[in-house]
Parts: sequence; C-alpha cells; structure tokens
Amino acid sequence: MRPGQYVMALAFALTLSVPALAQDAALELAQARQAVDRATQADADQYAPDLINLARQGLEQAQRAAGERRERKNVPVLALRAAADADLARARSEEATTTAQLQLRRNEVNQLQRQLENGENR
Repeated sequence: MRPGQYVMALAFALTLSVPALAQDAALELAQARQAVDRATQADADQYAPDLINLARQGLEQAQRAAGERRERKNVPVLALRAAADADLARARSEEATTTAQLQLRRNEVNQLQRQLENGENR
C-alpha cells in the first residue's frame, strides 16, 4: 500500500468510528439518565442522598463533556460511573425500604403474640 492510500484508508476508518463513538456516548448518557430516574423513583433522595447526588453530578459532568469536543471521548466512562452510582443508590434505597417493611411486620407479629399471650392468661 502506498503512503497516500494508507492515509486515505486511515481517514476513512476514522470517519466510520467517530459516529459509532457518538452513538455509544449517546446510549451511555441515556442509560445513565434512566438509572438516575430509577433511583429517584426508589426514594434514593431519602435513603441514599449522598449516592444519588453523586450520580446526578456525574451525569451532569458527562452531559457537559458531551458538549465539549475535547471531552467527548470521556462521555462513556463518565456516564457509566454515574449509572453505577445511581444503581447503587437505588439498591441501597430498596434495601432500606425493605428493611423498614420487615421491621414493621416484626412489630405486628410481636403485637399479635402479646395479644395472644394476654388472651391466654385470662
């Protein structure tokens, strides 16, 4: 391959890969947004406020990077990190909610046991 052909082939390959990178970045951003939304719906603001705030900040950073030509290559990593933080916030929130529900049920069982004991002692 002559040097001129090599340069043309390289330019063609780069032209094909840039839209793919842009699509990957857009997909990662959309997934990060969805992860933050799911965490918010799971009451992460109440049960995991530090994590959900970190996820939102990461998403904002990824969105800013998407708007800056020099930073676009960092978008997928930033968006993945934001999504991971949001997923962790959602998981911790769901854990806290489940733990609270479990405690409520335990209290109900204890109350019923006390009622049964009081009824038997009469």
